[in-house]
This record gives sequence, structure tokens and C-alpha cells, in this order.
Amino acid sequence: MFLKLALINSLIFFSLSVQALNPGNDAIDFSLQNQNGETVKLSDFKGKIIILEWFNHGCPYVKKHYNSGNMQATQRIYQENTEVVWLSIISSAKGKQGFMATPKDAKNKMKEVAMASDFLLLDHTGEVGQKYSAKTTPHIYIIGADFKLKYQGAIDSIPSASEADISKATNYITSSVSKIMLKQVPNPSKTKAYGCSVKY
Repeated sequence: MFLKLALINSLIFFSLSVQALNPGNDAIDFSLQNQNGETVKLSDFKGKIIILEWFNHGCPYVKKHYNSGNMQATQRIYQENTEVVWLSIISSAKGKQGFMATPKDAKNKMKEVAMASDFLLLDHTGEVGQKYSAKTTPHIYIIGADFKLKYQGAIDSIPSASEADISKATNYITSSVSKIMLKQVPNPSKTKAYGCSVKY
């Protein structure tokens, strides 16, 4: 009986480890509704660099980067670049912090925080967040033009909720995208994301 349980546990662990998305893996395609009520499919952006940002407007770590203007400034770097698309994803469940019930709610929130994002996507079931193993808000994934994951992890190198740390930190989004544009491998390509837990 003990050996049977051990085998089952090892198989579960193996299954979870296989599903974990790491740099070099193919991106997982998905379709979600955006702030305009339109269906957005990830694979429609093949050939571009895609930045995925897990978002929760109530999270202090998200507020750090938005209230300071740091996230918007980072987004604006790529807003006019046709090679890059930025997708912000809300995986908060109904009744949980950060949940937005309708596209209109999402559109109003975009205006409120002056997001420069191309899209704010609603993942009500949390299915997309779980497929990507998104743990925190923010949690960043960067996909290359070849539709392979190039970077995943924290937005920057100092895991705190203090705006004072932003200027001292390395911005992993800008450093990674710069490397990808030069056909180089981001370094680091994987870091530990920090922030609030995604409210599945």
C-alpha cells in the first residue's frame, strides 16, 4: 500500500513538473475577452514579442508599479512598437480581490490607472493563469516571435512594495525584451515572481 501511494505521489509530481512552463517551452495558446468585449487569441500575435502581465488592481505590489507610473512608463516604451504587444490578464475569481465582472469594468479600470496596455483580458475561471502557473500579481511572461517563452518571473530585481525601490532595481521586462530583439537569450531568463498571490 505504501509503495502504491508513493508511486501515485511521484506520478502527480511528475505530471505537475511536466506542465510547468519554463523558458524555451512553447507558449500555451488561449482565448480571452478583452476590455472591449472582443475575443483575443494569443496565437494571433505570433511573430511579435508578447508580454503577459498578471494584474490585480487591489494588490499593493501592483499599486507600487502603477501609482508610481513605473508600469505605464514601461508599457509606453513598447506601445508604438509594432513588434511588441502587451497583454494584462486578470485571473481573480468572482468575490475575490481584483475581480472584474464585465468588459466595461475593465475598460473603466484602464482609464482609472491610465494603463498603456494594449489589452486587459478577463480570465474569470482562472484557467489561463493556472495553465501558465501564474503565482503573483504582477507575474511577467515574455514570449518571443517564435512563440516560445523567453522570460518568466518578477517585474524587477527588488521584491518589495515600496516605490522607493523602483529606481534601484533592474527592470527585467526592458532588459529581457532588449536581449530578445537582439536575438539573444535574456539573462536571467527565469526569476522568482513577487507580489500578491493570484486570487483564483
